[in-house]
Amino acid sequence: MSDEHTGGAAGRGDSARPLRVVLADDQDLVRAGFRVILGAENGIEVVGEAKDGLEAVAKSAELRPDVVLMDVQMPDVDGLEATRRILGSAAPASPVKVVILTTFDRDDYLFEALQAGASGFLLKNASPEELVESVRIVARGDALLSPEVTRRVIARFTGPVPAAPARRPPELTDRELEVLVLLARGVSNAEIASELYLGETTVKTHVSRILTKLDLRDRTQAVVFAYEHGIVAPGGG
Repeated sequence: MSDEHTGGAAGRGDSARPLRVVLADDQDLVRAGFRVILGAENGIEVVGEAKDGLEAVAKSAELRPDVVLMDVQMPDVDGLEATRRILGSAAPASPVKVVILTTFDRDDYLFEALQAGASGFLLKNASPEELVESVRIVARGDALLSPEVTRRVIARFTGPVPAAPARRPPELTDRELEVLVLLARGVSNAEIASELYLGETTVKTHVSRILTKLDLRDRTQAVVFAYEHGIVAPGGG
């Protein structure tokens, strides 16, 4: 799991209402297992289940969950198309977060899901603790990218073709560009604060402004944006 997770307690049930989760997987046992694990946690409520992508889209529209745990390979409409439909219709003021359930055996799934707006990935054999923390991480707006996935993202978006020279999007200040570069390298807020001699609250403000200015959903999309636009390159360039 990403070291962006050090906040830990955020969303643990100290909010006014529990985090609402929809489970989308065509395997009954997988959904049942996830429901038991999440249902035992304070501050998390499984509000619905879906056996295919069409049902996942319908449940998301009906129930307005905070997080959808989405399998990729499902009948009729797969998880990638369902993710595109859910995130394309989510209200901007309260966007649904989608976590893709994956086995990491298909790179094309990973990148399609990122480009569709997914907030991250979770191994289907993840531990109960990882499952619970994943829901809380994406619900609070952080990216859920393990080191393995981050390496694949970097390799895919920089590919065999050299990345373009680093350049600043005109919307960003010099300081915001520095923060974006560090975000794209998978650096946590605490580490950004230490490297740039800033307070963590200031770093969070910069991250929020970057996402707003670039019209990005979360930190995961910021990583994709940085590599797609040549702002960062392999090896820290």
